[in-house]
Amino acid sequence: MNIILLSEGETFLPSNDERAKHIRKVLHMAEGDSFRAGIVNGAMGTARIVSSGPEGIGLSFTAERDGSALYPLTLIVAQVRPICMRRILREAVSMGVSRILLPVSDLGEKSYLGASLYREEEYRGILLSGAMQSGMTGVSSVSVLPSLDQAIAQADGDELILLDNRAGAVSLSEAELRGRSAVLAIGPERGWSEREVGLFMEAGYRPMLLGSRILRTETAAVGGTMLALSRMGCI
Repeated sequence: MNIILLSEGETFLPSNDERAKHIRKVLHMAEGDSFRAGIVNGAMGTARIVSSGPEGIGLSFTAERDGSALYPLTLIVAQVRPICMRRILREAVSMGVSRILLPVSDLGEKSYLGASLYREEEYRGILLSGAMQSGMTGVSSVSVLPSLDQAIAQADGDELILLDNRAGAVSLSEAELRGRSAVLAIGPERGWSEREVGLFMEAGYRPMLLGSRILRTETAAVGGTMLALSRMGCI
């Protein structure tokens, strides 16, 4: 954790909270010490430990500046195994993506929607973990959707890009994205169906390549995001 994120008005962390454990066991801090903190999607500043006991840690927070800015990039990432999606979500948030849409694809496993990652909203903790890794307060919004049709309908950007090594003829590294918002679509391990590729084409997406190799979804998500942000002039 490079920043400890708090909810608005939160001044107490129970001892079993991962943030409290980090403060005590990693930062080795006690009453009177201060550390970098922020409010989720709000200000960042300094938190001071005002009390520390068996039940938990009491805090005071002083705001210094806004730390919530995210980059104007939306990801459409087809559902993959939950263990892989956990990594994708954490990295996407840490890279500053503003929005993530997670549709079930035609060739994907429909049972993924029943995983505890979504059913018990475990993904929310993963999003916070990614934001705390980034050292900023902005947390990407996430929508879990039953079909690609809904994801395409909800996605919005100046540039619409489909990563697909079958249809793509232009490298993402050559895309002119500076100063523009973008949507980046990344398929599942088995790829998008022909129907889904057709939906993208009808919606105005441009097929592009990350190279000639077939990549895992989580590899394409990280590599594609970093390259798109670079071409957008964000990093």
